[in-house]
Amino acid sequence: MTTNADSNRDVGGAGNKLPWTLVALAVIVWAEVAMLAAWTLWYVAGFVTDVPDSYGGAVLMLLLSVLVTVWLGFAATHLLRRKTWTRSAILVWQLCQTAIAAGAFQGIFAAPAVGAALLVPALAAGVLLFTPSVVAALRRDPNA
Repeated sequence: MTTNADSNRDVGGAGNKLPWTLVALAVIVWAEVAMLAAWTLWYVAGFVTDVPDSYGGAVLMLLLSVLVTVWLGFAATHLLRRKTWTRSAILVWQLCQTAIAAGAFQGIFAAPAVGAALLVPALAAGVLLFTPSVVAALRRDPNA
């Protein structure tokens, strides 16, 4: 007898129905990847057209931006393949994004609109990561 969780794990068969929460989470994560890639390209354009105060700091920021974009894109790709490790990778990014959003709400250069644009998808993805359907879809199969 096949349970609902088993039919959800059937990657190759006709019973490959992804939970809507997993699809919504993937859409949010891919949107974050697109925005990170756009920011990275904007940073590269600024790096090329302007003289940074610190070349070392500018190069480090550029490398970190590229690394995070690739890492989150890799996690987003494997999310719909139902890899267990993607939950932790995506959670780590949502926590980092929440911290960045908190910084955008305060200080001399406060930008509440930017903070909200960072915080809302991070909170939505964080909630979706812990819904029972996403947890079940990404659960490691003990029979494998």
